[in-house]
Amino acid sequence: MSTPIVELKAVGKHFRAADGSARSVLEGVDFTLREGEIVALLGQSGSGKSTMLRIMAGLIQADEGQVLYRGMPLYGTARGIRMVFQSFALFPWLTVQKNVELGLEAQGMAPDERARRAEKVIDLIGLSGFEGALPRELSGGMRQRVGIARALVMEPEVLLMDEAFSALDVLTGERLREEILELWQSGQIPTKAILVVSHNIEEAVMMADRVLIFASDPGRVRAELPISLPQPRKAESAEVRQLIDKVYELMTASSGRRGSGGSGLISEREVKLQLGDRLPQAGIAHMEGILELLAEEPFNGRADLPKIAEETELTDAELLDVLNALILLGLAYLTNGDILLTELGGRYVKANNTERQEMFGKQLLEHVPLIAYICHGLQQDKSGDLPEDLFLKLLRFTLSEEEAERALRVAIEWGRYGDLFEYNFNTGVIQRPEEDEQADG
Repeated sequence: MSTPIVELKAVGKHFRAADGSARSVLEGVDFTLREGEIVALLGQSGSGKSTMLRIMAGLIQADEGQVLYRGMPLYGTARGIRMVFQSFALFPWLTVQKNVELGLEAQGMAPDERARRAEKVIDLIGLSGFEGALPRELSGGMRQRVGIARALVMEPEVLLMDEAFSALDVLTGERLREEILELWQSGQIPTKAILVVSHNIEEAVMMADRVLIFASDPGRVRAELPISLPQPRKAESAEVRQLIDKVYELMTASSGRRGSGGSGLISEREVKLQLGDRLPQAGIAHMEGILELLAEEPFNGRADLPKIAEETELTDAELLDVLNALILLGLAYLTNGDILLTELGGRYVKANNTERQEMFGKQLLEHVPLIAYICHGLQQDKSGDLPEDLFLKLLRFTLSEEEAERALRVAIEWGRYGDLFEYNFNTGVIQRPEEDEQADG
């Protein structure tokens, strides 16, 4: 077995919630990154993947467990580990050359040597001729190349890539991914191991020697899939499609929490939310679109997830959020990597718009505690009006500010569609529906 470079042993990380209590982001994470391998890390938003990378890079410290680099405890940043971020994180007033040289300058390298090293990497990454350009003069793909060049110029043993291709269009992302693989396989870069955080299942299968599936709340490694296919891999090959199907199955399989028993089957009864939980970032149009697609030929109520992904052209992250929402509301369920309509889901597809809204609202009250809590508050308040800040404050006890904002936005969209309440976008006030107010009068 190849030599370990970075090891995480029972690593945990907590952040402080608004009430001062510790919120667990990572718990009991065990992971080893070895020489000569590319590992992909997949998981839903908020599962702690980026936090894990930052701990490995030494940018933040673990609260529990041990992080080892070459067998020694890691305190602070290590020279042999570099990270490429999703946001390009370039200094807008510096040229391409100066942005790439920045880390070398911080190390006190002589100007001539850092210029030579930077020029070599700029050429390697395909940016020759743009050394004097400013970031605003570059396309998104070129700006990300600068970010990658800035990491590679440090000649890292370990390259950590945090959704480095997700901000790019599909073709640009694919081309850049292929170029990184070519540099890796040809030995043109000294990097000995790469860890890629991604939301893109195909990207993970095309790049990695191992795919890790991360669970959420708290984040931890839930499953691992070794990939022995030789490089280069063809996205359309049967072997790659089978692996993509397997990853979908692993990502949607029951984690054994909340009464699921680890059966591999997720049904609407197994997804139980608490009041302060995240909500899937799923829009009504996407939810109904998938239900209608499922009900039609050739699916007739059951479909393979990769096929649904192809038909809808949703990203993997978007699709998984929509699936979670449909499962939560009892409109669909998953088994063995397939999505199936429930009996309620079948009735929903056949219903007219008014009937759909009524069914949707009923499911929300039964399965989404946050929405039920909002409705209860509106009923108890004589005015029938409540400021959104009241609910944001509640959510911040268990979620970060950004997550709380996202959860409330989803709750408002869903609740309005289910005709459970209205929302004034100008004042940020949630209101009882007009009919309810008239009935109270």
